[in-house]
Amino acid sequence: MRAAGIDPEGIIAELGSLGSEANRLGMGRYGINVDRAFGVSIAQLRPIARRLGRDHDLAAALWASGFHEARLLAVFVDEPKKVTPEQMDAWAADFDSWDLCDQACSRLFDRTPFVEEKIPAWADDEREFVRRAGFSLLAAYAVHGKDVPDERFVAFLALVARHAADPRNFVKKAVNWALRQIGKRSMALHPEALAMAERLAASDDRTARWIGRGAAKELSDPVRIERIRRRGEKS
Repeated sequence: MRAAGIDPEGIIAELGSLGSEANRLGMGRYGINVDRAFGVSIAQLRPIARRLGRDHDLAAALWASGFHEARLLAVFVDEPKKVTPEQMDAWAADFDSWDLCDQACSRLFDRTPFVEEKIPAWADDEREFVRRAGFSLLAAYAVHGKDVPDERFVAFLALVARHAADPRNFVKKAVNWALRQIGKRSMALHPEALAMAERLAASDDRTARWIGRGAAKELSDPVRIERIRRRGEKS
């Protein structure tokens, strides 16, 4: 429920009071779009989100404001069970920064029933941050979808292969992230993901090689492999 006496305008005013130009410039140096940012950190937003609790209508109002931190807060307070496919598409179309994209995918969208519908749809979208959202959602799903059969992720590897040549910075990093998370999910998936990484590493395409080499390095690490094996034994 929404905290009594608090409305979206009041929250946005609070965010404005917490921000600083120094923080805002620092965010910009990390590749975050700060055109409509106050300069408030995630660490500052979390206690506000806990105070507000879950509220779908409030989340919609905060998102509609267009302010970067208000949209991050919207992600934290929204109710996954009330999120619709239409809302997911609308918010994805608004993504203009990697952090907002990744927070929405890993903190909210991966908890909805529409994950497996949106991953391929967004991955095949030409818009940079929508495509990133497809792979960010895939990476988050590989971690948080505990009860999802591993076989589902084998099919998603085809998306990695299809878009591994996209040279855009925010896309290629998300493709690499998704491939690594699939490979680290289980010993059943590890060989498939490592084989994909090695094929990409041998590609004639520069971006595919970058993705493949980075993923292959992590997935070939003996310490990492042992962690995957042990996690499988505990599950």
